[in-house]
Amino acid sequence: MKFMYFPLPALPATLEERRRERPIAYRTERWQKMLDEVVELARMAEDLGFEAITFPEHHLATEGLEIGSIPLLSLYVALHTKTIKVGPIGYVLPGWDPLRLAVEIGWLDQMTKGRTIVGMARGYQTRWLNQMGQFLHVGATVSDQSEVDQANRRAFEEVFHILRLAWKDEAFRFKGEFYQYPYPYEEGTPWPPTGWTTEFGDPGEVGKDGRLHKISVVPKPYQKPHPRLFQAFSISEATIRWCAKEDIVPMILMSHPDVLRGLVSAYLDSAAKAGRTLERGKSVGVLRQIYFGNSDEDVFRLSEMGAVGLLWKRFWGYFGFWEAFKSPEEQESGRLLPPTEWTIDRLRKFHYVYAGSVKDVRKGMDVLVEAGNPEYFAWLSDQGMLPLEEVKRQLRTFGEEVLPHYRG
Repeated sequence: MKFMYFPLPALPATLEERRRERPIAYRTERWQKMLDEVVELARMAEDLGFEAITFPEHHLATEGLEIGSIPLLSLYVALHTKTIKVGPIGYVLPGWDPLRLAVEIGWLDQMTKGRTIVGMARGYQTRWLNQMGQFLHVGATVSDQSEVDQANRRAFEEVFHILRLAWKDEAFRFKGEFYQYPYPYEEGTPWPPTGWTTEFGDPGEVGKDGRLHKISVVPKPYQKPHPRLFQAFSISEATIRWCAKEDIVPMILMSHPDVLRGLVSAYLDSAAKAGRTLERGKSVGVLRQIYFGNSDEDVFRLSEMGAVGLLWKRFWGYFGFWEAFKSPEEQESGRLLPPTEWTIDRLRKFHYVYAGSVKDVRKGMDVLVEAGNPEYFAWLSDQGMLPLEEVKRQLRTFGEEVLPHYRG
């Protein structure tokens, strides 16, 4: 198993400090403290044997939680570490110009000499994606099969297809629903120094009419043909089958062992149909949380101060993510889970949170290995929510007493 450390990241503060200094995201000293914490934790994860440190992409979060990532944050962490891989899980593709993203990823991979990963997401937060995707008429989605959801999916897949074309060592043409290259597509792009490009550029760029009829993105990634691809955070079987066809690692949120077992089987089936024969769990990942404590009271206190209390119960729950933690009977009934049932007990019951002693956590990991044997394990960190020394204690305990038993 390969381990990934997943800070959101968050501006370090207690709940009361966030309330008193509202909006805390205006405060430069909090940003500087966050950067220091992320670097310290990245170095620690590197020393403990983690494969990668990764982030989500979110913006405009005045509350100072889940403040997001762009290539600059990944580069900043890479410059302060030596071997650990960096990169977001994932870039929200409908919010990016595909050429701009291909260029940014190419630069990041070259500057880190291949220490990058590329995660991809469709985007669920309207606050920022509806603003950044407005000219494509693309908005955030929660996979509800609505018109907005379908437009988001089409934009996501189109940007992904363009990235694949951009990473090849050849010029390309493309005409889709949202983008066309060159622009304008039929006439080609005017380009005065045609002689220069004809002599020294890609042979396919300039047509006989002296206009650009193909384009080529540079720099290409350091890794060939491109960095490892991940999909965040997979719930539906359809998405997981699509990932298998495209050779993408789905980071699976669905956590009940029986459900995970079925989704891993679906991935293997679709990969085989695409000509990829894999061992069980290969090219599959999961997202989980961990709390070490001497008692249920310790675990409850830490989780309430951390991501369970601040994010799952106060923020993520309102996007419908708790649907991933319903029993088959609850799924069949269609009953929405009320906030009173958004608890760590449910997250532990559904094997999303592993909590308690080292022995308890390893017992949960053993169940995970039996159910899906995932190649990648991403640990959602409580950085910025719990005190740094507590976060480091949790990380050190896992790295020294759990990780060595599963790292392969």
